[in-house]
Amino acid sequence: MNLDAIKQVYLIGIGGIGMSGLARYFKHLGCEVNGYDRTETELTKTLVNEGIAISYQDDVNTIDAIFHAPTAETLVIFTPAIPKDSKIKAFFESQGHILYKRSQVLGIISESRFTVAVAGTHGKTTTSTMVAHVLKDSGYDCSAFLGGISSNYGTNVLYGNNNTVVVEADEFDRSFLTLHPNIAIVTSSDADHLDIYGDRSHLLESFQLFLDKVVEGGTRIIKKGLEFKGQISYSGHEIADAYASNVHVRDGEFFFDYQDTNGRIEDIHLGIPGIHNVENAVAAIAVARLLGIADEAIKKALTTFKGVKRRFEYIVRRPGAVYIDDYAHHPEELRAFLTSMRKLYPTKKLNVVFQPHLFTRTRDFVDGFAEVLSMADNLLLMEIYPARELPIEGINSSWLLDKITAAEKQIVTPEEVLEFARNDKPELIVTVGAGDIDKLVKPLQAILEHA
Repeated sequence: MNLDAIKQVYLIGIGGIGMSGLARYFKHLGCEVNGYDRTETELTKTLVNEGIAISYQDDVNTIDAIFHAPTAETLVIFTPAIPKDSKIKAFFESQGHILYKRSQVLGIISESRFTVAVAGTHGKTTTSTMVAHVLKDSGYDCSAFLGGISSNYGTNVLYGNNNTVVVEADEFDRSFLTLHPNIAIVTSSDADHLDIYGDRSHLLESFQLFLDKVVEGGTRIIKKGLEFKGQISYSGHEIADAYASNVHVRDGEFFFDYQDTNGRIEDIHLGIPGIHNVENAVAAIAVARLLGIADEAIKKALTTFKGVKRRFEYIVRRPGAVYIDDYAHHPEELRAFLTSMRKLYPTKKLNVVFQPHLFTRTRDFVDGFAEVLSMADNLLLMEIYPARELPIEGINSSWLLDKITAAEKQIVTPEEVLEFARNDKPELIVTVGAGDIDKLVKPLQAILEHA
């Protein structure tokens, strides 16, 4: 495929965070961009406002005629999350189009560039966004394809004037194996996506294959304690090739020192909270130093880093009410998030609203979820968000709730969450999950800002 020849692009599943980034990229290049997704969201509304036509009906009659015939100027991209019986997908296949996965297109875009790829079962979105911000803010520059909406830039795709690209490398469906990084980071390799991999050994095998894709002379930056070998190990809490020390909270903000073989950077102020984000910052600093970015420029960039939407995002922060929203949907992500909440607000009652994501994930990690969610003082547990899955008998939120030992706990509907906020006026509340729990953010904000 010759990307330079492409004039029109159709994306099946355009509302996904990775797919929407490609939609914006091709729109930026001047292509006509259309797409389909089953649900209208804030993100798809934004894409429409940017001039991208989107249909929410799986109906071939919604496809513009310019996309019907397969030509060298037409590109059709699909996400593996699209159901196999999709009428639109079947139409393009019947017309003779070659359909490309998002990961394949991303691999083609990045193959001729100096690529920094960030992989991991959690931590990769914030770390890749942090790397991209340090490169942008310092003047080094880069393009970037991110797995979340950067709060600094209000988008998930950045355009640079040099040959460097930062990519979030997604392990789902082994997508990251299309990349050939010059610098690869692995932030974590906890068991996840077992509906795809079967067990953790196959997940680890895939991560090793990703690291094997690093180009000759490239650099592998691996979180200390993981099973993989690299040139640089890093940690946020113990000595490694690159590590953080003197981590502390001052006035609700995180500060730390950074150390590697090239010396120390002292009193770094991180613009976002979280012990886990200090560790993410260590990996970002290691990349920046490899690229020759000055220490003072690195410090300034990390101070101004605002994070990623739905990653430890302050929604309300005023005397008497703190509301934070986070995307965590794996037990280890939840552990990092709730541990940081305890460190920031040790005397406040922690009210946690959590929506489990996927029946299989809930089944596979039920004991981990139960242990971590028991850290809440009051747990408001929503029903499982199914995403691409059908229900599994016996796997539901009541089953999970029975295993949780939090002092206060209950199953709630979205309306009951809002009613709780109106009546109890909590001083500290968090919403956590990867499903449609984000629909609660604006109504909760409206209640808590005036509670």
